[in-house]
Amino acid sequence: MQDDIHNIKNGSVAATVHHIAAVVGVSPMTVSRALSGKGFVAKATRSRVLTAAEAVGYVPNISAKVLKKARTNVIGMLVTELRSPHIAQVVAAVGFAARRAGQDLFICLAAEDSSEQTPSSLKHLMSGICDGLLMALPKSPKPTLELIARSGIPTVLLNYELGNSKMAVVRGDNYWVAREAIEHLLNLGHKRIAFIAGSSFSGQSPERERAYVDALVAAHVAIDPALIVQGEFHQTVGFARALELLALSDRPTAIFAANDEMALGVIDAARQLGLQIPADLSLIGFDDIPAASYVFPGLSTVRQAVDEIAFAGVRALMRQIDTKTMTTEQITLASQLVIRGSTGPCKEKRDEQSSTQ
Repeated sequence: MQDDIHNIKNGSVAATVHHIAAVVGVSPMTVSRALSGKGFVAKATRSRVLTAAEAVGYVPNISAKVLKKARTNVIGMLVTELRSPHIAQVVAAVGFAARRAGQDLFICLAAEDSSEQTPSSLKHLMSGICDGLLMALPKSPKPTLELIARSGIPTVLLNYELGNSKMAVVRGDNYWVAREAIEHLLNLGHKRIAFIAGSSFSGQSPERERAYVDALVAAHVAIDPALIVQGEFHQTVGFARALELLALSDRPTAIFAANDEMALGVIDAARQLGLQIPADLSLIGFDDIPAASYVFPGLSTVRQAVDEIAFAGVRALMRQIDTKTMTTEQITLASQLVIRGSTGPCKEKRDEQSSTQ
């Protein structure tokens, strides 16, 4: 055993509970109880075990826990997009919330196309390693979502807006804050307001579009179908759709993009056409990614409570794991409209203000 301890310190042998037991002079069962916190172990003995475990670099064997159907203290996070700055913010916030809850986080990139990775293999992977799942899926094959819903794995969806979910959901407000954004543009005198939609899978973009329509109707502004175009939450798509909108004979004086990445694409398109923001075109995005405050002029946008969503999602998931009860609770947290330099009065409003001065 002394040779084993020497090899452990050299990194050539993985430490086990048997090694720790030999160092402390107790049984492997006592070591297991001390490490898991389950069962009685004298305080002094527990302290010696934990010190010895740290000294030999002991790492719990998750596979063994799975075979015993024990908790792994690992929660999984399933995403379909890691290039998105907003999703990166969400992942970072969930990682911090998980650590605060004493959990490790396992991130899995789900295939958008089931031909790349079958839903069944994904299920086995996640159910074997993780006690539960958090899912942030701006886009995903529906079979994957349906399979996980049937699997009985504790699951919480983040920022999912569709009302047909059979799982718990924690989201930021999309509807009311989007109405506030459109009302802000209306108050600046804009009536030709365009909307660039994003992916419809999670329901967030449709909610933002619903708010756009309702705000215009409430203000007695006619809905022009030519001003509503389909995007895809990417900057290049925002650029292309903005060029289409700005080529209209009666082009919009303001654009509401369903996310900041597309809004950045709108800025690129406006610059290519020699238009000034906000003098010629006002612009509002959604998400408040870091670039929103760095770009010039600063992007008016919607800030979701990402940290609060992450903590609420982890808490909701831990409740399911602890109680072994699946829930369908729906939690909506307030979002905030952030006004920066990309919005201003339309030309008619500026002229009106000038004439009164």
